[in-house]
Amino acid sequence: MDVQFLQDNWMMAALAVVSGAMLIWSFIGSKLSGVEQADTLKATRLYNDDALILDVREDKEFASGHIPKARHIPLGKLAGRIQELEKYKGKPILVTCRSGQRSARACGMLKKAGFETVYNQEGGIIAWERANLPVTK
Repeated sequence: MDVQFLQDNWMMAALAVVSGAMLIWSFIGSKLSGVEQADTLKATRLYNDDALILDVREDKEFASGHIPKARHIPLGKLAGRIQELEKYKGKPILVTCRSGQRSARACGMLKKAGFETVYNQEGGIIAWERANLPVTK
């Protein structure tokens, strides 16, 4: 590889390295944390198999529309209310939020607290709605 080219285009090379690292992390990051991602198909199966659906969005977001039967505990209050979920420790839990970011953090908290089977809903309620799956208020 030409060193002069890299010196002249260092920003492009750095961008390529960073985007590659992000792509790799998206594949292995959830596996390292022990939290499995659930796309809408898997989320639907979990819903139909009576998994606990845990919505960690804020009150207004939840009130604007949520997955039917979802239990609501905002992410900011989860640490203080995690004992409310004790009876679900050995059962599957699908955690959702708006886009999948907050729910990923909630999944990590649940795993650390000893919850065995935790799934992060990939794409959150946005993906759920795009798939034309039921939402209730």
